Amino acid sequence: MIEYRVGNNLDLDQVIELYRASTLGERRPVDERERMGKMLRNANLVITAWDGELLVGISRSLTDFAYATYLSDLAVRESYQRQGIGKELVRRTKEESGPGATVILLSAPKAVDYYPHIGMTHHPQAWILR
Repeated sequence: MIEYRVGNNLDLDQVIELYRASTLGERRPVDERERMGKMLRNANLVITAWDGELLVGISRSLTDFAYATYLSDLAVRESYQRQGIGKELVRRTKEESGPGATVILLSAPKAVDYYPHIGMTHHPQAWILR
């Protein structure tokens, strides 16, 4: 039975290990502990999925709880994928964001086909500045 929790008071080593076990570690600075710590501490909406004491999923977002929520990281341990955990993390992120808030994310290339499957729509007018 998967348990979901809200909050970013997490063990950083567990979070980094999850990112690596989910392939998100390929696109995140998992070898830069201080930077990963800042990413986690400064996120104001973090929802996690647990199987007992094992962290199996995370949704890490920045939100104003009224208009927009940027879902920066969605990761599910590869061995737990295809069980609805990612979909539930997104649903809970939307719910916690508040009525009227839009959830926005930039998809990793490997996940681009996943988001329409869970009800999200593509928005072609997105821009980034690196």
